[in-house]
Amino acid sequence: MFRKLSIAVAAIAFLAVSNTGNAAELYGTLKKIKDSGQINMGHREASVPFAYMGPDGKPVGYTVELCYRVIDRIKKTLKMPNLKVKLVPVTSQTRIPLLANGTIDIECGSTTNNLTRSKQIAYLAVTFITGTKLAVKKGSGIKEIEDLNGKAVGLSLGTTNEKAIKRIAKVKGLKIKYHMVKDHPQGWLALVTDRVDAYATDHSLLAGLITSSKNPSKYEIVGRFLSYDPYGIMVRRDDSAMQLLGNTVLADLMRSGEIHKIYDKWFTKKIPGKPAVQLPMSPTLKVAFEVQALPY
Repeated sequence: MFRKLSIAVAAIAFLAVSNTGNAAELYGTLKKIKDSGQINMGHREASVPFAYMGPDGKPVGYTVELCYRVIDRIKKTLKMPNLKVKLVPVTSQTRIPLLANGTIDIECGSTTNNLTRSKQIAYLAVTFITGTKLAVKKGSGIKEIEDLNGKAVGLSLGTTNEKAIKRIAKVKGLKIKYHMVKDHPQGWLALVTDRVDAYATDHSLLAGLITSSKNPSKYEIVGRFLSYDPYGIMVRRDDSAMQLLGNTVLADLMRSGEIHKIYDKWFTKKIPGKPAVQLPMSPTLKVAFEVQALPY
């Protein structure tokens, strides 16, 4: 009798310790999501084809689809199939503060992974590699940044493109007029209406802006890469559980090759509400996917 009671008590104690351990494992963003019953997804509204507003008024795009894959894994991990997803629009100026202060739990857009930003937030695996280039009207005579001397360029506030252009202009002593905008549509409009001679941002975004314009044949992307920018989905800093979950999802997609299909869907075919961007996967990105396809 005493032996049976001892075994029962030991079993209860073991379960108590196990449950405590499981509770302790849930922390940071995952605990916040579990407690609130929803995940707040930050998204860009005009970063074609990464994150933009589709014909139905909801965010769609390459990065948005990858984020939903992560959210699906969160639902499974937390056993919350009906987890609510709150959509929160962000800009290049608000995305990091809103993630850092807890307003959003994950950021899905076209955000460059760099060391300065990593002081405030963290990134999942690299999902795209691009760089700063110039979009101009054909016949402008502008082929490189040096040709912008005495001319005006549109730059989106708070981007790595802004830093790259200003840094190179300073080093080379170029007198360039800066026309600052809050987002890509504003920058493109400035180019279309001749308020600037060029709009500078990631070449992938420029491709999306050109194909989405009324007269794509009037514009071209010119010059060498003025910066190299690896994109990543942002999550909160010092949250290894959320980072591990997200990277596991991306590694699975990279290992299976499914990420190639997702890429082709958004970069080589007609996309919701927009024509095809026609930007085949680069050899560099293929290698990046192979390297990041971590094993179990």
